[in-house]
Amino acid sequence: MKLFREAIYPLIAVILAFAIGGVIVLIIGDNPFAAFWIFIESSFGSVKGITETLFYATPLIFTGLAVAVAFRCGLLNIGAEGQLYVAAFATAWVGIKFGGTIVNVFGKQEDWSWVSLPAILLIPMCIATAIIVGGLWGAIPGYLKARFGSHEVINTIMLNFIAIALVSYFTQYYYKVPGDPILQTAPIGEAAHIPQLNQFLPFIPETVALNVSFLIAILMCVLVYVFLWKTKWGYELRAVGQNPDAAEYGGISPKKQIVIAMAISGALAGMVAIGEVLGFRHNYYDGFSGSWGFFGIAVALLGRNHPFGVLIAAIFFAMIIRGGLFIDIDTKYITKDLVEVLQAVIILLVASLQKYTK
Repeated sequence: MKLFREAIYPLIAVILAFAIGGVIVLIIGDNPFAAFWIFIESSFGSVKGITETLFYATPLIFTGLAVAVAFRCGLLNIGAEGQLYVAAFATAWVGIKFGGTIVNVFGKQEDWSWVSLPAILLIPMCIATAIIVGGLWGAIPGYLKARFGSHEVINTIMLNFIAIALVSYFTQYYYKVPGDPILQTAPIGEAAHIPQLNQFLPFIPETVALNVSFLIAILMCVLVYVFLWKTKWGYELRAVGQNPDAAEYGGISPKKQIVIAMAISGALAGMVAIGEVLGFRHNYYDGFSGSWGFFGIAVALLGRNHPFGVLIAAIFFAMIIRGGLFIDIDTKYITKDLVEVLQAVIILLVASLQKYTK
């Protein structure tokens, strides 16, 4: 019965959100059924649409899992955005310094790398960097919470500003190719590139940037589920989230679990860099995130903080994001702002229905 409630109330929230959105569309003078069909058809009406939707879903899976793990420990990680930024920059830095990067600076070839490693070493090194750096940035507010009792929401919000400002500074003054008008680093070495899925699945269009990071995201859903519900460490983390006093009475250290949960949360958010830096842009681009860290909160809420719920919710929000790209073109009055309206209404409704799943 509880599993049924966990599934039915988010579904009710989505239906109500679209009903409210439909009324708004009707008021402004457009056809709500035609508008919502655009979301579905553009996202699932073709192979290109499906694979593009999965591409948009990939970072949302990582950030949704990140927020969900923190939620399970009774914490609210608002800092996934900052964690994925520092991880992306660090990943690009490793790809540059160990990838044999040659940069054309005013007509002169300069070697910006320290050494050129083969792909079999460089790719795991870059992935490990994304995980470790994201985890360390996430552990900072966890430690501050455990050691001094400072609220993780305030700490993570402030660390977002610090993270984005720091990586922008280093990009601008140390790793941007001179003369490049775009605030981005030099490209990573080719050995750090991860494969696109169209290399293995010819039916995926070459223009779609869906890459191996999507498969890693699916794997992380499975691993997070196993960790949370099939291991002693996951049980301890969830016990602190349910009742920290009772957990401590049972011999579990809430302070330790807080740091662990935030570190794991940051590591998952940092894994956004795998697809973004190694699989898509092949550098660090300032402002690359489409607010994925904040979208992760909505994904985790709709997915009921369960890894497989997060997967479904991420695909759903990816559908809304992709549909928003077409809504301006194919309707008379609606703009892509409808995406933000739907997202906000869904969050409000899911939060309102929270008590019925307990």
